[in-house]
Amino acid sequence: MFKQINKDFPASIVVFFVALPLCLGIALASGAPLFSGLIAGIVGGIVVGALSKSSLGVSGPAAGLAAIVLAAIASLGSYQDFLLAVVLAGAIQILFGVLKAGVIGYYFPSSVIKGMLTGIGIIIILKQIPHFFGYTSGPIGDWYFSQSDGENTFSAIGKVFDSISLGSTLVAIVAMAILILWDAVLTKKSKIFRLIQGPVVAVVVGIIFNFFTQDLGSLSIAKNLLVTVPVPDSFDSFIGQFTFPSFRMIGNSEIWVTAFTLALVASLETLLCVEATDKLDPHKRTTPTNRELFAQGTGNMVSGLIGGLPITQVIVRSSANIQSGGQTKLSAILHGILLLISVIIIPTILNLIPLSVLAAILFLVGYKLAKPQLFVQMYKAGWKQSVPFLVTVGGIVFADLLVGITLGLLVGIVVILIKSYQNSYFLHKENVENGSKTVKMTLAEEVTFINKGAIIKELNNLEENSYLIMDVTKTHYLDNDIVEILDDFKVKAQERNINIKIVSERGIIENPVSYQQFFNKPKTA
Repeated sequence: MFKQINKDFPASIVVFFVALPLCLGIALASGAPLFSGLIAGIVGGIVVGALSKSSLGVSGPAAGLAAIVLAAIASLGSYQDFLLAVVLAGAIQILFGVLKAGVIGYYFPSSVIKGMLTGIGIIIILKQIPHFFGYTSGPIGDWYFSQSDGENTFSAIGKVFDSISLGSTLVAIVAMAILILWDAVLTKKSKIFRLIQGPVVAVVVGIIFNFFTQDLGSLSIAKNLLVTVPVPDSFDSFIGQFTFPSFRMIGNSEIWVTAFTLALVASLETLLCVEATDKLDPHKRTTPTNRELFAQGTGNMVSGLIGGLPITQVIVRSSANIQSGGQTKLSAILHGILLLISVIIIPTILNLIPLSVLAAILFLVGYKLAKPQLFVQMYKAGWKQSVPFLVTVGGIVFADLLVGITLGLLVGIVVILIKSYQNSYFLHKENVENGSKTVKMTLAEEVTFINKGAIIKELNNLEENSYLIMDVTKTHYLDNDIVEILDDFKVKAQERNINIKIVSERGIIENPVSYQQFFNKPKTA
């Protein structure tokens, strides 16, 4: 795990700077103590990171649960009772893992997953515009279209120019210039610029700017435009920030309803983020979903026991990890350790970081998730891909994450039903050549995203140095999701020395460079 520390450690620092304000903002949006968000971030990094087998996923408090948490705390009457529900939710998630409920994550089409990533990217950009210009409209972790301050995403942007902070805007522009220069030019010039990440430099510049402009009138940055980490007076006051659950209500049905709601929603968000993170992984590694539910459940039990918010795997931090060069789960664990060290040792220094600088960092994360080229790519893929994609994006931008994904999934199902025939779906595998390592897989007449889980399992079970013959001569419809699985598997096949031969009515091809090009024909597209 430590072999890639030269890449994981710099990535963990970037994830730390992204996670810090989100932990605080989500706690604020949830109506919970600010410190509870930091606890969830620390546990998500250290505990979940250690137990999970996700190579690049990062866990912590999730914006998608904020509304549920806010309502639950109000209805249950106390934060201690709510923490009991979090502990029970964790236990239920562990049960989900034991029952192998993680397979649900495979039944979401890639168009919806891509729509989720793109929608989140757009939301990140839109939500950070007010913070970039120093206009405090809602907490930085509020991702809903209808904000907690009564505004919506677009009305908040419209009010930015009524109250621009010159200092915040100036340092944000400088930070953005540093990030673009670092990413586009400097990292290609020398290894030192790949070791020291641009976001770290931007944050340091932001702290220095704020420190030297505190008494310079219009250039000074107001305290409500800075990171706000609780600063304990002593070790005892630090320990006093932890809250423990009350078990007196364990027999109350409302506690159990809240626990099941948290477990279901947190598990769904986690599985979707796992799917999205695996798709962003340059090495195309596959995360065991049942193990992930176990890790998340354990994390939620620990978080609830010491006063933290509920935890899920979160795509904003995970994508920041990937974009910053993270290679293994060590980067997630280190980001949790950095959060713990920072709130104990340097909370005063952290409180010098301008939110506008963090907004600039998140701008870049959002752009990389929602690049314009992706819209062109989905349009070219045809309406069966573009319609669920656009519906998912619209639902996320104009409502929230779960609404967008639900709408996208429903549209995706309708599209599949329209295009499907009455043939059964199956995947046939048999060993040939007297039990040698040569394996033949025959695909059915129609193969869609519904078959994704079975195909991924079979491909992952192939031995090193084996030879795969994939027979698609009878396949009349091959979903784009399956083609993407093959393209993703190509990377793993090269690493494991697996040779692939495709047999079709169009001929035979050995180790195709691109499955997208090979299958993008009227016969199978």
